[in-house]
Amino acid sequence: MKCLQNICLVFCLITVQGVYGDTCTDEVADLSKCLIKAQKGDAEAQHHLGWIYRQGKVVSQDYNKAVEWYAKAAGQGHASAQTWLGVMYELGWGVKEDNQYAVQWYRKAANQDDTLAQLRLASLYSQGKGVVKNLKEAERWYLRSASHKGDYTYARKMIKEMYADNEAN
Repeated sequence: MKCLQNICLVFCLITVQGVYGDTCTDEVADLSKCLIKAQKGDAEAQHHLGWIYRQGKVVSQDYNKAVEWYAKAAGQGHASAQTWLGVMYELGWGVKEDNQYAVQWYRKAANQDDTLAQLRLASLYSQGKGVVKNLKEAERWYLRSASHKGDYTYARKMIKEMYADNEAN
């Protein structure tokens, strides 16, 4: 199950990138405009700079700078930045690994209906990482993540595997 969860996390991290608006793109020419907006407190620009530094495609990959920009946007309530800050803490990218801190950020984003945050929160509850293990709470977050699109296939699969693994242990 742990292997499957790690594969799921990597898949979600690769496929869920978010929408960045027309002011910050992945073009080098737009980076200076994005930086100016971010320095003026634009949460979307801050989030995008976090993404740029995490990806390392336009600039050299720098997890510390990614965390810095994600934290600025997350502090303003930007749900996707909160999720990615949680990911950075969960994986120890640019910060010391800290599942309790990851849970705090995931919960903030999950309460704003960020699907990736809900899935990560469910996974941490199912494993007891950063929180007391609570399969009912994990199930609740898996189902809530599915409610956005009405497709419960993945949620049911994860819930079934979660309970099967729990019975095996």
